[in-house]
Amino acid sequence: MTAPTPPGIDEGRLARLLERERAAWVAARPKAVALHERARASQVHGTPHHWISQFPPPVPLVVERAEGVRLHDTDGHVYTDFGLAATAALWGHTHPAVISALRDQLGRGTITMWQGEDHVWVTEELSRRFGLPYWQFAVSGTDANRFALVLARVATGRKKILVFNRAYHGALEPTYVVLADGGVAPEPGVDMGGVDVRRTTEVVEFNDVPALERALSGGDIAAVLAEPVMTNGGAVIRPEPGFHAALRSLTREAGTLLLFDETQTIPAGPGGCVRELGLEPDLIAMGKFVAGGIPAGVYGMSEEVAAVAARYTEHGDGGLGSTLAGGPLAVRAMRAVLGEVMTDASYAHMNRLAERYARDVAEVIARHGLPWHVGRLGARVSYAFTPEPPRNAGSLYPKPGGSVRVALWLFMANRGILLNGMSGAALFSPLTEEADVVRHGELFAEVIAELAGA
Repeated sequence: MTAPTPPGIDEGRLARLLERERAAWVAARPKAVALHERARASQVHGTPHHWISQFPPPVPLVVERAEGVRLHDTDGHVYTDFGLAATAALWGHTHPAVISALRDQLGRGTITMWQGEDHVWVTEELSRRFGLPYWQFAVSGTDANRFALVLARVATGRKKILVFNRAYHGALEPTYVVLADGGVAPEPGVDMGGVDVRRTTEVVEFNDVPALERALSGGDIAAVLAEPVMTNGGAVIRPEPGFHAALRSLTREAGTLLLFDETQTIPAGPGGCVRELGLEPDLIAMGKFVAGGIPAGVYGMSEEVAAVAARYTEHGDGGLGSTLAGGPLAVRAMRAVLGEVMTDASYAHMNRLAERYARDVAEVIARHGLPWHVGRLGARVSYAFTPEPPRNAGSLYPKPGGSVRVALWLFMANRGILLNGMSGAALFSPLTEEADVVRHGELFAEVIAELAGA
């Protein structure tokens, strides 16, 4: 199903802009075109990851190097990166503190399967920031979620999990589900031959407390896996008043563990939404941002879950961890991020720029009377094509304004501004500059004036 063009946008102007910007993108990138044709012979879709083929440009961007918040492509173009690899590069591509730590550690070794002092420092700092006493290492946010769910199943003796409709928690098979006709169905494009999600997973809408209560009443849910604030679907979806209190109360009553995925919500603050909203989960999982771009993840747990984990792994690994989890290179990067980068001062800078960016966008939307809204979660900003912030992600599918989002992305990218390729969201780094935000505001005003016929 294709979403209609949002009100206030002239469809003829939109079609002409899309045609023009697609043609301009291809014409200005002959090396990228040639490389893409070459890649088709050895990569599915001609891309190293299938989702790159779903991004707006007709030929994928080919990055030659990344420095600070700038991307340099193979055809000589330079971009200001507001996508920041979906938080994996939240601190910038070459933050001096991270680069210095990595260079030093490369001379000391990258993998040993033993711990160093850095490991202890990192887990102590994670405990201080996020409130859970025990932590373990993974190689990604996906793995951190996977391992945390294993522990939840062991601790409760239950098999099923519950997720919120249209949430994203990495390449985790039981979470590729949607709510369809009041029941559970695989996400479109997912084959039931992989995992039968009807057996593994319950799904309800975010902010729907009665549905959550019904789903937990059967006493068969091991864990609720949730983002504290939903970030999928091109919007910031905040919990309604009382939702988190109800979520915590209901899970405790049902004997279900509560697992928060803070991978995408960490722009909220240096202690994530857990600290900002005063939440009390049993488990926390994070990836991407935590090692400044080096593949890594971590998961934290309560005293009770840690006791279960200790028993479960006393004589084997129980399917937890991997050889590369907690490698010295990644952990050295984590120490640099947590100790020198992920600071109150960094967030103050990031938040100030995010607030300016959101204000610029909101002023243009208001000037043209468009029924859109701007959502901000700390250093994360999304503008979505609905008049009010949505209360759940299900209401955002099919995604409203699909062609408009593509047009906005291409217009910006052809002029040196890169937004998130999937959602159009913007992230702000300690290395982002005010001039970058000003330039985005100017371009946004220009493209909306063209599309709205002003």
